[in-house]
Amino acid sequence: MARFELKLPKMGESVAEATLTSWLKEVGDTIEADEAVLEIATDKVDSEVPSEVDGVLVEKLFNVDDVVQVGQTIAIIETDGDAGTTTEAPKAEAKPEAEVAAQEVSKTVVAAKETTEAITSSDERFYSPLVKNMAKAEGIAQSELDAIAGTGKDGRVTKNDMITYLKDRSSQPVKAVAAPSAPAAKVAPKASAPVAVSDGDEVIELTRMGKMISHHMVQSVQTSAHVQSFIEADVTNIWNWRKKVKDGFAKREGQNLTFTPIFMEAIARALREFPMMNISLQGDTIVKKKNINLGMAAALPDGNLIVPVIKNADQLNLVGMTKAVNDLAGRAREGKLSPDDVQGGTYTVTNVGTFGSIMGTPIINQPQVGILALGAIRKVPAVIETPDGDFIGIRYKMYLSHSYDHRVVNGALGGQFVKAVKDYLEAWDKNREI
Repeated sequence: MARFELKLPKMGESVAEATLTSWLKEVGDTIEADEAVLEIATDKVDSEVPSEVDGVLVEKLFNVDDVVQVGQTIAIIETDGDAGTTTEAPKAEAKPEAEVAAQEVSKTVVAAKETTEAITSSDERFYSPLVKNMAKAEGIAQSELDAIAGTGKDGRVTKNDMITYLKDRSSQPVKAVAAPSAPAAKVAPKASAPVAVSDGDEVIELTRMGKMISHHMVQSVQTSAHVQSFIEADVTNIWNWRKKVKDGFAKREGQNLTFTPIFMEAIARALREFPMMNISLQGDTIVKKKNINLGMAAALPDGNLIVPVIKNADQLNLVGMTKAVNDLAGRAREGKLSPDDVQGGTYTVTNVGTFGSIMGTPIINQPQVGILALGAIRKVPAVIETPDGDFIGIRYKMYLSHSYDHRVVNGALGGQFVKAVKDYLEAWDKNREI
């Protein structure tokens, strides 16, 4: 009999750890290759960890709610053949691997600095080995670490929280810190006013994803100077063209042609024309993104939102864009997105018209600098200009609402970009073949 180590797989370039949320198999259970053994949750998405071999689960090395580093052994599976090797003490590897991960995400650190206080996990707040090593390497005292807002499960501080905090910290003036003679007082966040609960009121606990969304939205408003521009687009040509080709497209491609990929194509073209909308702000420097990766806000059955990303959207034709949109939207509804599916976005689009809204003021998806809301398409009376004079006719129109970060995007650029999207939509070729 051989013993196989089931390790936490790599889940994306920026994912170094995950929280174990549930065991799907118990010790003694028979497991087939590719069968899910446990469920994990990262900062962005939930997923399953499948077995790579056939065998029997003989040991669990972590409990529910434990934080596991990428590459750590989670469980031992006993197989009939020579399935792989194991270490004699799998848990002993946790600290070295966490240190390696910390070095990868904190390359600017030349040598670890001693802190004035030991970084420990307490009953009040848990810190993963990766976070503790990053704090130690950057000279972050316990009181300072306790003050960092966490976006992980139950408010835990994640690697990305540390990276964001360190970026902001490096841009602030250095303050002298005296060695404390007594335990330093923790900096508590400002408490909100208590909500009165009356008889008959229902108190509902936020889901893990709901807490994350709440934190990210507040953080974005506090980070970016939000400004909006609105423009109305005449999409009559698109409406009539889609009505003409959608049935044939569905028969040929096996895909439903919605308006979303059409809009995505126009937005990708506009981003190529205005590359300074495809940026991120890091401290006092601008990171101009090479790839155009469009985030597509999707509503989930439980009412939460998730933003899967269409990578290199400007390189897709309309057929490819349609397949990408339908694939991501379908897997989002089924809860089958992988961590890589929701990473790397450079600009986000949200369709508020799905719920009947004619316009909206969406919050920027950090660290991006813009987000476009697509309003509902409405049939309205409009003035039609012709060489023979002006007439009143029935047209299909919609509002485009552009929110952008006024720290780096001025009104001219923000307005020109959304105007370019409008122009692309209104210039749609009614005879286009697909």
